[in-house]
Amino acid sequence: MTLELARMEWRIFVIASNPTDNITGRSKTIYAVHEPTSVEEIVGIVHSARSSCTPLYPVSKGFNWGYGSRSPVIENCALLDLGKMNRILNAVSISANNPIAVIEPGVTQIQLYEFLQKRCPDLTFNVTGSGRDTSIIGNALDRGVGYMGPRKDDLFGLEVVTGTGEILRTGFRRLGDSSPLAHNHPFGLGPILDGLFFQGNFGIVTSACFRLSPRRPKEVAVSLALHKTSDLPQFINELAHLKRDGLLTSVTHIANRARTRSTLSFGITRYLENECGFSRAGAIKEADQAINAIVTDEWTSLASVTGNGGQVKAALQEIRRRTRSLARLMVITDKFLDLGYAIAHFLRFIPFARANAAAISAMRPLHKLALGVPTDVAIENLLWKFGHSNNRAAELDRSRCGLLFVNPALPLEGRFAAEIVEGMKSVASRYGHTLYMTLNIETTTSLVAIINLLFDRASPEEVERAHNCADALLAYIRSKELEPYRARADMMDQIVASDPDYWKKIRALKQVFDPDNIIAPGRYNLP
Repeated sequence: MTLELARMEWRIFVIASNPTDNITGRSKTIYAVHEPTSVEEIVGIVHSARSSCTPLYPVSKGFNWGYGSRSPVIENCALLDLGKMNRILNAVSISANNPIAVIEPGVTQIQLYEFLQKRCPDLTFNVTGSGRDTSIIGNALDRGVGYMGPRKDDLFGLEVVTGTGEILRTGFRRLGDSSPLAHNHPFGLGPILDGLFFQGNFGIVTSACFRLSPRRPKEVAVSLALHKTSDLPQFINELAHLKRDGLLTSVTHIANRARTRSTLSFGITRYLENECGFSRAGAIKEADQAINAIVTDEWTSLASVTGNGGQVKAALQEIRRRTRSLARLMVITDKFLDLGYAIAHFLRFIPFARANAAAISAMRPLHKLALGVPTDVAIENLLWKFGHSNNRAAELDRSRCGLLFVNPALPLEGRFAAEIVEGMKSVASRYGHTLYMTLNIETTTSLVAIINLLFDRASPEEVERAHNCADALLAYIRSKELEPYRARADMMDQIVASDPDYWKKIRALKQVFDPDNIIAPGRYNLP
């Protein structure tokens, strides 16, 4: 695209409405929306932005729910929507012997999943619970965590358009995509530049290499329900040992009761309405009773165990031995769920059986998610909870749902993590908020707490109270010398204010790639 055409496109897409309204309750006015379909178009748009001194805010799909969605950090940016760049660039060469997908930012979880199911069913990838239509690259660049581990570990060989309009390829992709090293060797030669573009604003990532994984012969999910809340520190430590010893092969999610109840509510209610003929009000009432009967433990973990049959059997025996005194273990397989559902559904005229059938119905998509099948169940639950007219995940930002994430990174030490959990609960209670919390053991040395506040975005008072609570939670985290592992667009000023000398260094590095500060000003950086 020529510079003149880029300028013409700029004029065409100037808008009066604001598409950045989102579930955090904070948004910015934007100047224009661009929807490029090629790298060449992006280069032209960057040159036009430099000449007019108008900042660009790139989004992959804009479904960064709870962190700002499509909203820029500062006012009057032009939105650069990369959703139409959705090609799997090496589709013909992906195989079990070449488990790498070279993807553009608009490639979604469900798109890649369906491609692999059709073309390479022996391969899977690191799925997150964020939704079927979320961008893989967008989530990875913000250091999202999938069921296999941190997504930053899956991405390498980036193609980037810098703030000067230069096209930069990291690692051995600089040799050209025809090089046999381009899509396979993740490090390249010399300094590794990839990390500069994770949680950064140095350039616009237009494609990347994404690691795929072979499916294992046997895959099961393992749930552990903690007997006594006071044993949470020991429980975390034991799960950490299981992770380090390779017995739990995925990220371990440790959910509190509020999170578990919230996760199951929609699925249970839907079963009671669709399969048992309950009215909406009757289903909600019975669902609440069913959840009280089924979700009796304050903390429940979920992880997967994979390998061949012998490996899985031996791992389960060892997990059961180590956790017997702490928690109730349940091994979840498709066969187990199918059999349990068939019996309970047949006997659904009995309240206890009906509650179990409803719970299994609600658990099915979560079980599949743990084994690599994307789902919208978490988003559908929020839409249902706030009375939205349908359950299309793409409409979440148009619903009444208010959602804020405050997610501290923590050392993998049970007593310290439990202390932080209690401290955050105490802070939230002062603002009348319940914390929906999952502790994710993502590496052998660290965990992250995925914590969200829910509120009605139609109420200005609730929006303010939620943000005040989020600010207080951040202050508490920092009082313990901790930081979030991922930040919302509306909190970037607080993030950089705490350590100005460090962020001045980051800002100086940006000068190399984006001297005019055109790309996403203020995002993980000084404005």
